[in-house]
Amino acid sequence: MMELELQDVSFQYEQRAFSLEKINWVLPPGEIHCWLGRSGSGKTTLLQIAAGLKIPTAGQVLHQQNLVNNPLSDIGFVFQDATLLPWKRVIDNILLPIQLQRKIEAKDYAYAEELLQMLRIPNLAKRYPLTLSGGQKSRVAIARALITKPTLLFCDEPFAALDLMTKEELQNELLYLNEKKKLAMLFVTHDIAEAAFLAHRVGVMENGAFIYDGKTPIYEENNTNRRNSKQFHDYCREIRQSLEGSIYA
Repeated sequence: MMELELQDVSFQYEQRAFSLEKINWVLPPGEIHCWLGRSGSGKTTLLQIAAGLKIPTAGQVLHQQNLVNNPLSDIGFVFQDATLLPWKRVIDNILLPIQLQRKIEAKDYAYAEELLQMLRIPNLAKRYPLTLSGGQKSRVAIARALITKPTLLFCDEPFAALDLMTKEELQNELLYLNEKKKLAMLFVTHDIAEAAFLAHRVGVMENGAFIYDGKTPIYEENNTNRRNSKQFHDYCREIRQSLEGSIYA
């Protein structure tokens, strides 16, 4: 059973010269897929359709074989802005999705502490968002997205505003979470290196269509050294060429 399927998905914009036309995509359980493209290429709209936040003009989206026609409630979502509530402590921000559904129990606090440990911020539980750095806020947002134990995580350029070193640290931690939790992820980005590093499969979008669809090579190096490998740089070059080619096509 596939985690997510887009079947002949189309979407007509009101004020754009292009539309999404008959897009098909399959996300297996436990894989990370990245949709890459310039601003306005359609990738965020497609992510919103996949999550049930927008309804396609035609076609359908299936989550674990169930038709998606409303916003999915059993998934996690991480946005570019961490959107933490400033009057709540870190631990309370993380537990907010639980609080909106039912009474918080001891096991929920225990799991929140486990996520803080996995994301290397165990000492931040009682802090408030205004005292956190950008990277720390992003880690809290990831923990909040995972507190309900989803099998699917949507990420809409969550690290775009971070400095390079912090961004790479968080990318490493996403791969660690993917390995430990067997978590499927659909990740939107405009960063070629980010897509090449994270994804099992990369789709490049331009004017509402995929112009490139590539599977990431099997790296000989571990995650820490992957960015320095020839395979990684060759793959980044291949993705970049697909983007550059679309300019002159």
